[in-house]
Amino acid sequence: MATPSADGRRARGDRTRHEVARQAALSATVHGLDGITVGSLAAQTGHSKSGILTVFANREAIQIAAVAEARALYLHHVIEPSLQSAPGRPRLRALLDHWLAYLRERVFPGGCFITTTTVEYGRREGPVADAVRDLAREWLLLLENELVGAGSSTPADDAFRIDAYLRAAHTRFQIFGDETVLDRARRLAWDVIERG
Repeated sequence: MATPSADGRRARGDRTRHEVARQAALSATVHGLDGITVGSLAAQTGHSKSGILTVFANREAIQIAAVAEARALYLHHVIEPSLQSAPGRPRLRALLDHWLAYLRERVFPGGCFITTTTVEYGRREGPVADAVRDLAREWLLLLENELVGAGSSTPADDAFRIDAYLRAAHTRFQIFGDETVLDRARRLAWDVIERG
């Protein structure tokens, strides 16, 4: 049986792990996953460098934890609320609405985590690149599956188009700050679904 002091250390370690992973995920959308340093995370979270390195073996472990934390935030803000809608077109509409709200609300200061990190890690190899690719693949497969349910005759192509519109809107929104591009992306993506 664990002692109270051991339980307290475990709880502090879990809290440090979560806070550092959250800050790393947020920072990655502005500075990139490669911009994550133990020193910057210590300054941003108030945890010591040694405390961070006690719960994470190295920077790569922090980067992988950042991807996992970003996935959790993505699930919370985009996917889980959309699952309340019926499969097919209603769920696709909800996914579009929640994805655009996720950008408008600036859940991540640099926009969509998937969009920013796939540009940074798209041509790389290794565990961090694999985690980024898995996250992007999961999103595309979700779109494809819902497009099948909506009756699309070309779900992979339609998912490609929808994703392209959303990524283009993300880029323009980040560069120009013009929210009308988000409405345009929604309209164009919805046209793909309707024609499916």
